[in-house]
Amino acid sequence: MKLSRRDFNKSLGAAVLGASLTPVTLKAAEFKFPIVVFSKHLQFLNYEDMAATAKEIGFDGVDLTVRPKGHVLPENVTRDLPKAVKAINDAGLKTYMMTTAINNAGDQFATPVLKTAGELGIKYYRMGYLRYDDETPVEEELQSAQKVFVELNALNTKFGIVGCYQNHARQYIGSPIWDLWLLLKDLKPDWIGSQYDIRHATVEGASAWPMGLDLLKNYIHTLVIKDFYWHKKDGEWDIKNCPIGEGMVDFKAYFHTLKQLGINAPISLHFEYPIAEELDDPALRREHTMRAMRKDLKTLRTMLKTSELI
Repeated sequence: MKLSRRDFNKSLGAAVLGASLTPVTLKAAEFKFPIVVFSKHLQFLNYEDMAATAKEIGFDGVDLTVRPKGHVLPENVTRDLPKAVKAINDAGLKTYMMTTAINNAGDQFATPVLKTAGELGIKYYRMGYLRYDDETPVEEELQSAQKVFVELNALNTKFGIVGCYQNHARQYIGSPIWDLWLLLKDLKPDWIGSQYDIRHATVEGASAWPMGLDLLKNYIHTLVIKDFYWHKKDGEWDIKNCPIGEGMVDFKAYFHTLKQLGINAPISLHFEYPIAEELDDPALRREHTMRAMRKDLKTLRTMLKTSELI
């Protein structure tokens, strides 16, 4: 669906003010938005217990960490990724996506990780980050990143898996959003695109994030949900992560904008605020973790229903 800039901003303003919304082409029934848990937050559990816990909480699937210090170590991917996926499947869930550290096609684990994941039917993976270097001009950094994206796109096509680059706040490529669009705009979105993170977009874009979202709309394959607020400590402003709905992310405007732009993608729910990491007792840690995850999952589903996305 194509919106003019004037209509887009007018529609967004109406959502923020609570006014009636203009009907859009896509119907609510067409939005599925499966919600998966980022397995980073359940890495204290083995594959079977992780999958069973995710199922008990009420998730639709798992965003599996396949990276150094992840649930699946890249050097063991051919042996362990099938085990992890089987455990998730046996729990009645789906491995919608995985999170990797692969940020170039020459990575020694790129081929085995992507080949194994593609054979197992994992559709999406999060690419590793690229950082800006203070010593290198931005234009040169983007030229280097363009080559990385082109080469990874070819590898993704070969193994039938979609690479998704997450916009991350601070000195990362993709943080301003415009640079990520420059890297993607000449590539077809079939096998490469964006894992859009509204928390990071809000940190860097404040009220300007809708324009970046509009730019990337055809390339967004997966979404990340988390929340934050600015916190002053020892005279310095910093970011403090928090449960969703308790921070600064304008989820009402965000979900309305997703609907207006026709964006429909799996959601990876993150829990970057402290939950129970300090607890040594695994059973107690699991109990506290499940309580926090259930709360955020319920909040998210309520928001999606209120926005008529599910």
